[in-house]
Amino acid sequence: MTNRYRIETLAVHAGHAVDGGTGAVTEAIQLSTTFERDVDGGYERGYMYGRNRNPNRSSLESALAALEGGAACAAFSSGVAAATSIFQGLAPGDHVIAPRDGYYGTSNVLRHLFAKWGIATSFVDMTQLDAVRASLTPSTRIVWIETPSNPLLRCVDIAGLAELAHAHGARAVADNTFASPIIQQPLALGCDLVTYSTTKYLGGRGDVLGGVVICRADDEHFAQIRAAQVFGGAVPSPFDCWLLMRSLSTLPYRMQAHCSNAQQLAQFLEASPLVAAVHYPGLESSPFHAVAKRQMSRFGGMLSFELKGGKEAAMALAANVGLFTRATSFGSVESLIEHHASIAGPHSTAPQGLLRVSAGIEHIDDLVDDLASALSRLPRGDAA
Repeated sequence: MTNRYRIETLAVHAGHAVDGGTGAVTEAIQLSTTFERDVDGGYERGYMYGRNRNPNRSSLESALAALEGGAACAAFSSGVAAATSIFQGLAPGDHVIAPRDGYYGTSNVLRHLFAKWGIATSFVDMTQLDAVRASLTPSTRIVWIETPSNPLLRCVDIAGLAELAHAHGARAVADNTFASPIIQQPLALGCDLVTYSTTKYLGGRGDVLGGVVICRADDEHFAQIRAAQVFGGAVPSPFDCWLLMRSLSTLPYRMQAHCSNAQQLAQFLEASPLVAAVHYPGLESSPFHAVAKRQMSRFGGMLSFELKGGKEAAMALAANVGLFTRATSFGSVESLIEHHASIAGPHSTAPQGLLRVSAGIEHIDDLVDDLASALSRLPRGDAA
């Protein structure tokens, strides 16, 4: 399906086709791990073995490439597996630049898996182009971009970083999980690859694990990612792919609700005397508002905030919510809250008084009332 359609239409129709044999409108789940060979020994129908290709996975990859405006897509069993496939194309001695504030799963892969294979990583403040420029070396192969960042919602100039990477012979790769393709399109801003944890907004229900890599050009670099997918074998099941396809059709409208609720929660929290800081690029007070407004159509469903009472107040507030669920993840229809520093490990940039919030699609008044009630139960000394 071409990109002449608007993204809401693509979300419904891309990757979908009426079954020619039965007329079924909804795609069947093809659980077979092996497929019949032709009489001459070939595979004219395109499928040989489930690790190599599967009809449900093909539909998902086609749909996500169309949503992103990309040339091709490779689906994996998790977001970390998708990110790992990109680094697997590197050679000993290669260098990666990654954000200091970013998803700790990616940081762990670079620090604990690829470092011992001779891959060097510089973690820098990517909101400053000069800091990235100073970190570039002749062996830099990847500039890894995450915007908004996890958990401080810092936003970086995607087009500027992509231009800088290309000028030094490196590839620009964006983890766009916080934003989704609905509100930000890194390939259109110059990135070579974009990756997602499909577990989050694309799945949207908290019931399926997955990840994808989408390329701007189906070139030799993407062929390395395909090789990691097929030879490494970290592929999603047919049912996982079917679940993701089921969810994509509602993604544009779910994102509207996520973004609207996050914006209003951020505004409510910013007005509280118990809150020291709110991290959300949709606030005009955010130092990242201008760059986010330039490259995002809305500001996302994620926010974080810091309480004046530090870790004790943060843990108390999380214990006192009734509607929010204390859980680590985001992008589902239900609202989640977590004390991020206690889950992200020693390299986390999260202050001890910070709570990360995934705004769900519940009624905003109920979400505000729940946070207001939890705030009201904190000791008044926390407002000092």
